[in-house]
Amino acid sequence: MIQECIKEAEKNKMNGVAVVTRKGSFMAKRDIFVKNGFESVDKTKPDFELLVLRFNEIAKNPSFRKLSPEDYSEGLTLFRSAQCPYSVKNVDAIMKTAEKLKVKAKLIDMKDVKDVQNAPCAFGTFCIVNKGEIISSHPISNTRFENIMKSIK
Repeated sequence: MIQECIKEAEKNKMNGVAVVTRKGSFMAKRDIFVKNGFESVDKTKPDFELLVLRFNEIAKNPSFRKLSPEDYSEGLTLFRSAQCPYSVKNVDAIMKTAEKLKVKAKLIDMKDVKDVQNAPCAFGTFCIVNKGEIISSHPISNTRFENIMKSIK
């Protein structure tokens, strides 16, 4: 699959191929990409890494946007994308739990590339920010959410 992506990018005269990896769950680890010639060009918390395979050595490297979760300092903000059906159902449950815990919650449905690029987390389908601090940068269960919220009260 990686080789097909590389072939298509070359065929379309792209500058290269980029991929986001992480050490934790829900995303591919870096090793398979490094074996295919990808190099690390950026990192962001908690364990995301941006790797590229360049075809054009003078092209500028991509980088993670350095958006601030402090921009979401009021209450709880959940980011989700319908790309993952699990997130849609799970975030609905998390919103109900937030209401039960009397936590002001705002939901941002990421519908396009621009929305995802403007989220404060590198994971493109899910993020939870509480009072300006990322409390989850990957999908979590409603039970896990409830436990986190009870521990920070």
